[in-house]
Amino acid sequence: MKKRAIDSELAPEPIGPYSHMVRVGNMLILSGQIALVPETMELNAADTETEVRQVFANIHAVLKAANATLHDIVKLTVFVTDLERFNSVNAVMSEVLSPPYPARSTVQVAALPRGATVEVEAIAVKQ
Repeated sequence: MKKRAIDSELAPEPIGPYSHMVRVGNMLILSGQIALVPETMELNAADTETEVRQVFANIHAVLKAANATLHDIVKLTVFVTDLERFNSVNAVMSEVLSPPYPARSTVQVAALPRGATVEVEAIAVKQ
């Protein structure tokens, strides 16, 4: 199957040698997003919930480039620098996602790019 890179002008520019998303068949594999504001490339991290909302706004912007939405996500991987943020992440996810919720893994990590405390990567399926 052929893979195709898809980048979004609505999302923050990648901060490394990677694509926002790769499409293989009907699968959309998204690179991890942190809470960078696309227009300024500054971290929007006043608190955990603000940070997570920006992360999902960025994911939505990337998905939009493939005519997909948050509802098309089937798997999320959440990286946090402190598992104490778990409840805040869940609170925002329950606002921005709807049932059936995607499968998910959450992993505590030592550090994330640009001082972020949350990063989320996703896999979506779009016919």
